[in-house]
Amino acid sequence: MSFWGTVKDILFRNLSLTDPKAWNRTLWNLAGSQSLSGETVTEHTALTYSAVFNAISLISGTVGALPLHLMQRKDKTKRIADDRLLYRIMHDQANPYMTAMAFRETTQAHLLAWGNSYAEKVINGLGEVMQLWPIPPDRVTPRMEGGELVYDIRLPGSGGTITLPREKVLHVPGLGFDGFIGYSVIAMARKSIGLGMALETFGSQYFGQGTHPGVIVSHPGNLNPEAHKNLKTSLTETYSGLGKSHRLMLLEEGMKIEKLGIPPNDSQFLESRQFQIPEIARWFNLPPHKLKDLTKSSFSNIESEQISFVTDSILPWLVRLEQNFNMQLLTEGDRSLKGYGRLYFKHSVEGL
Repeated sequence: MSFWGTVKDILFRNLSLTDPKAWNRTLWNLAGSQSLSGETVTEHTALTYSAVFNAISLISGTVGALPLHLMQRKDKTKRIADDRLLYRIMHDQANPYMTAMAFRETTQAHLLAWGNSYAEKVINGLGEVMQLWPIPPDRVTPRMEGGELVYDIRLPGSGGTITLPREKVLHVPGLGFDGFIGYSVIAMARKSIGLGMALETFGSQYFGQGTHPGVIVSHPGNLNPEAHKNLKTSLTETYSGLGKSHRLMLLEEGMKIEKLGIPPNDSQFLESRQFQIPEIARWFNLPPHKLKDLTKSSFSNIESEQISFVTDSILPWLVRLEQNFNMQLLTEGDRSLKGYGRLYFKHSVEGL
């Protein structure tokens, strides 16, 4: 049985689509991975950091929005092969529930975050690809079996594992030293992303606690447990929180207050947060201005940086996608020069 057919059986078995239980199960359950900053950074949680979300949505949205044509060429003549089924799948609608843009945007996001994108190919009796369904990369394990590449896919819940052969899976790998499996950018950049997330957490806690560092309130005498509890409750309820900052604090019985912690200006809080934007831009090979960092941009260089975005950031992804589409979606006869002419995929980048 196909991956998506089995998934639908497991997820929605005996459940109405109006039942919330049918939608509470997710394909995105990932084991947490804590960075040195203390933040848990996975391909899912990293999207809560604005620079990472912006980078992934920018590249995947740009690639997904570009027109992708199935071309046919013979000698010096070429045309758009819009009479082919595969053209409609990659240009209009990938499956009954996804437009071509939604499919290509999703798989590109998988490729950026996990380093690999997978999709199940639904093939008709003539050997033509009829539908494409994206598969969450965290559920796929490629391996060699008898000299052939196969894909073990974990199913939701206790559904076990199914194995799909190479010809049933569209697999686009990113950068990887073995050529088969790409590296996860999120995993490689875990320390950088974790630092940025930790800075956001620090800022939220700093302002949430009343826009001042932590303090110690000392009492000259010995307090019994009940008096200690009452004093702590009184100070917390009266002075802790953003809306209660800058109040006049009244201390009794010789109590003293002492500030602790490093003020944000001493720890270069704003400078650190600003630095993390070009840091994330480097990981995703983007010019910083595409992540809304305009500190080094001007009217004189923004046009050249936009050209750099197309040639350095987007073009390598387009070539990688086109070559994998040609190799895995087209037959040997489609790629040959026989008949009217060979078929190949080509993005239209004129709009950029």
